[in-house]
Amino acid sequence: MLEVENMNVYYGSIHAVKDVSFKVAEGEIVTLIGANGAGKSTILKTISGLLRTKTGKISFMGEDIIGVEAYNLTRRGLAHVPEGRRIFQMLTVEENLEMGGYLRSASENRNTMKDVYRRFPRVEERKRQIAGTLSGGEQQMLALGRSLMSAPKLVMMDEPSMGLAPVLVNQIFDIVKELNEAGATILLVEQNARMALSIAHRCYVLETGRITMEAAAHELLENDEVQKAYLGG
Repeated sequence: MLEVENMNVYYGSIHAVKDVSFKVAEGEIVTLIGANGAGKSTILKTISGLLRTKTGKISFMGEDIIGVEAYNLTRRGLAHVPEGRRIFQMLTVEENLEMGGYLRSASENRNTMKDVYRRFPRVEERKRQIAGTLSGGEQQMLALGRSLMSAPKLVMMDEPSMGLAPVLVNQIFDIVKELNEAGATILLVEQNARMALSIAHRCYVLETGRITMEAAAHELLENDEVQKAYLGG
């Protein structure tokens, strides 16, 4: 579904992502783990058209998407749940969801919104509330729900557990797993490496902009090097 080859991204003279290559197959959860500043968020922003790669190739559903505008990638089935949630603070919860489905028909949005409310009953309870007044966990659920409104083929999630209490972290990861079991393909960037590896099929480890390791997620949970660096082992 997604293939990245030799991605190189710069911030001015800073070489942030260095010759990164990886794949995500349909139906997978693939996670990118690494320390802060390793380049994880930069990779997602580049795939979604917010940044540009200097070299390499990015293919989605078999088509080259380098240079395609972000809104056109949404139209093609790519959704990005950004770090920090980035909801529309002054709109209501329901208006946020409507913004997520702006490319689709009213009837499609009504049906999809029912599904979002089924998955996130707390979001439905708050649907008339101003989104900026929600708790952190509720805002994360809203951000995930908003991404589903575009009926994506691939959902990229950037740090969905950031700033959440442990009980909410478990809830968010349960939802991610349920979405995958329902057919969503997911590329997950997550600082909580143990939780990410517990639900992912495969993992790539990033260090200072380079992929240094790739394996099945369950293998990396038992890897001594990964345990010491990222799992507190």
